[in-house]
Amino acid sequence: MALGRKGSRRIVVDGTAYRWRLRRRPTYFQALAWTPCTFAVEHADVPGTALVVTTDQPHPSNWFGREAKPVLPSDVAQTIQLALRERWTPTAPGSPFYLDLSAGFTPSP
Repeated sequence: MALGRKGSRRIVVDGTAYRWRLRRRPTYFQALAWTPCTFAVEHADVPGTALVVTTDQPHPSNWFGREAKPVLPSDVAQTIQLALRERWTPTAPGSPFYLDLSAGFTPSP
């Protein structure tokens, strides 16, 4: 799984460059606030394993106007550090590494 460069943002964590991306438009289930917001991260220079993070917030562009905290670069940096502690190896080939931080998310009825 490779992140497209268009729409991705660069971030440097502990001297290593990464690219991250949040979907501009939510999926159908995210738009209904049935599932939480997700974003993806990958190493900026070496293709490898992508990190897919599920947050505990609804997507900011949900259709019901549910209050959502935006995904900030500082949140992404903390998540990258957590994933690295959980043994995510961004430069190794393989399937995406899923990090579920959705505890506490309540879907809309």
